[in-house]
Amino acid sequence: MTTNIKKTILNTAHIEAGGKMVDFGGWEMPLNYGSQIEEHKAVRNAAGMFDVSHMTIVDVKGGEAKTFLQKLVANDVAKLTKKGKALYTCMLTEAGTVIDDLIVYYFAEDDYRLVINASTTQKDLAWIDAKACEFEVKITTRLDLAMIAVQGPKARELTYQAIGGTEEMADNLGLFESVMVGNLMVARTGYTGEDGFEIMLPEKSAEMTWKMLLEAGVKPCGLGARDTLRLEAGMNLYGNEMDEDTSPLDAALSWTIDLKDASRDFIGRKSLEAHNQKNKLVGLVLNERGVLRAHQKVITEFGEGEITSGTFSPTMNKAIAFARIPKESKDSVDVEIRGKKITATIVKPPFVRKGSVLV
Repeated sequence: MTTNIKKTILNTAHIEAGGKMVDFGGWEMPLNYGSQIEEHKAVRNAAGMFDVSHMTIVDVKGGEAKTFLQKLVANDVAKLTKKGKALYTCMLTEAGTVIDDLIVYYFAEDDYRLVINASTTQKDLAWIDAKACEFEVKITTRLDLAMIAVQGPKARELTYQAIGGTEEMADNLGLFESVMVGNLMVARTGYTGEDGFEIMLPEKSAEMTWKMLLEAGVKPCGLGARDTLRLEAGMNLYGNEMDEDTSPLDAALSWTIDLKDASRDFIGRKSLEAHNQKNKLVGLVLNERGVLRAHQKVITEFGEGEITSGTFSPTMNKAIAFARIPKESKDSVDVEIRGKKITATIVKPPFVRKGSVLV
């Protein structure tokens, strides 16, 4: 590990729980606590929790906050009118490629919260600050807050049991809704395809909250399970499915772009409208034994493509992947694995949601 590696406020708790710590984008994070498969299944069948405090929380406030965000991101924050409601979107370059994917939470037209990726934090903040200077807004990076995701069919029940007052706060929340009381925010969002909460809270309260969730029966989970869960759930990972060389249109993210308001000239809009889409992002299920991994070559009758993320699905007991391939491709492809071509079926993600196999 690098000597200047960063640690979240829960680092000691991970080590005490037997976490296998690894360098993840400059952060010391738990890969697993013994069995990645058991952690994955805990989230699918009961409840697991993840330390996501390495992600960055950014508050955007001011008289032009709404106008600023309408310019900054591809989805339209004008559709957020209910306090606590959230949307998923991308922040684009002028060339229409993805700087980062993020969630925007709305509290008022002069009060929003963003959650951005850890690996892109420095460039994201530099981009946001550079664009914000044209607007009457205040950008505050909330380094005082930690973030814990509790996910699974029993996540809400066990969160209520562990943390007093959360049931009264959060029981009426719909998906992609949130509530804030003081510096405690509970959002019904996640990255696993299961129900649950992402809890933002003061760092000083994080370790006690983690321990209370542990005592309630929530299983600690690491980066390994987080990746297999998100892939099963058909959720993109920045740096794999999209990056600054990739249009969101080539990453199956057209649903995160809102072009309805012709007068809204968001950054990257002109490039998106002129984009000639030649590739598409699809799901693959391997028809034989084998392992699908990022960067493996995909062969179709219309040309070659590449796997962007691949894994063994513990829920399906099969190898699954995302792949970017020529847009005319359909039905099946061949994947080159150790010099051998193995057939995989093209499917539309998600592969699994709420414990059920969908493909």
